[in-house]
Amino acid sequence: MIQFDNIPRSKLPDLLRKAPKAELHIHIEGSLEPELIFKLAQRNGVALAYPNVEALRAAYAFTDLQSFLDIYYAGASVLLKEEDFFDMAWAYFERAAADNIVRAELFFDPQTHTARGVDTGIVIRGLHRACQRAQSELRISADLILCFLRHLSEEEAFATLEAALPYRELFIGVGLDSSEQGHPPEKFERVFAKCAELGLHLVAHAGEEGPPDYVRSALDVLKVERIDHGVRSLEDPALVARLARERIPLTVCPLSNIKLCVFPDLSHHNLPKLLDAGLCAMLNSDDPAYFGGYLNDNLVQTFEALPQLGARQAYQVLRNSFEASFVPAERKQAWISQLDTLFDRVSAS
Repeated sequence: MIQFDNIPRSKLPDLLRKAPKAELHIHIEGSLEPELIFKLAQRNGVALAYPNVEALRAAYAFTDLQSFLDIYYAGASVLLKEEDFFDMAWAYFERAAADNIVRAELFFDPQTHTARGVDTGIVIRGLHRACQRAQSELRISADLILCFLRHLSEEEAFATLEAALPYRELFIGVGLDSSEQGHPPEKFERVFAKCAELGLHLVAHAGEEGPPDYVRSALDVLKVERIDHGVRSLEDPALVARLARERIPLTVCPLSNIKLCVFPDLSHHNLPKLLDAGLCAMLNSDDPAYFGGYLNDNLVQTFEALPQLGARQAYQVLRNSFEASFVPAERKQAWISQLDTLFDRVSAS
């Protein structure tokens, strides 16, 4: 039995860093650091609007989701060849290994690349090869989740799905991302129904900038298994009760929320209220190259900023990440056992 009260807050940063964990909300294009953007631009002969790495990084001052997306899509313009996608994902996996991530479910946006004439197969093969190498060399279990861009039409989403189907065995699910405002989940009802028929896992961004009703629509219309973000769910008590009752996971991204002005700073983040309400919330990095931190940065900084969070909540968000992952139950339990052993040892020391 873990004695949570025996673990002082001073031990939390080190414990959070060392603990095994899963990351379930990471846009792989959002892990593209400025240094790699410039390296790939040079390799592929792509002209950038910024003279150097420092100028590009200085442009990462966002006022909302759309201002971030504008520069995000510009950064992705350097990705042209299979090797580019491999290099991007492998750079993420090396950081993930340093953060003790043992499971990663990577979002990727084919439409960001097909719009530039890059074949879907190039994207998927490059990313999949990095996943395979992460498993063999870093012992990170990794899979891909294909995301539809919600600011585009459902017809374009269907075309994206069709182009990806020859590689169906190389991705495990579909998601919905990009601009939330004005693009409700029900816009994609038919394509998600088709994906369900194909046996794909279903997730969707909802309740970040959009209202709680978008969370409800994602559940009722799209039939998703996980909600990405979902922090605005607290505005609707009936929805909160449902999320708790049905154990619907929320993949919360604190540094992203701050960078995109969802909350003024981490001390105002609603993670404690989400956990107090019994919700299956966990922490993730979202677009770490743009939002100032990878998964351990999100964990350590959030717990430091919120004194009401202690060892019990640290254990809960880490355990939730495994429970919400798309892997067999025995695999989840093996990771949870590792987590239990670590917390038990620290609580007894």
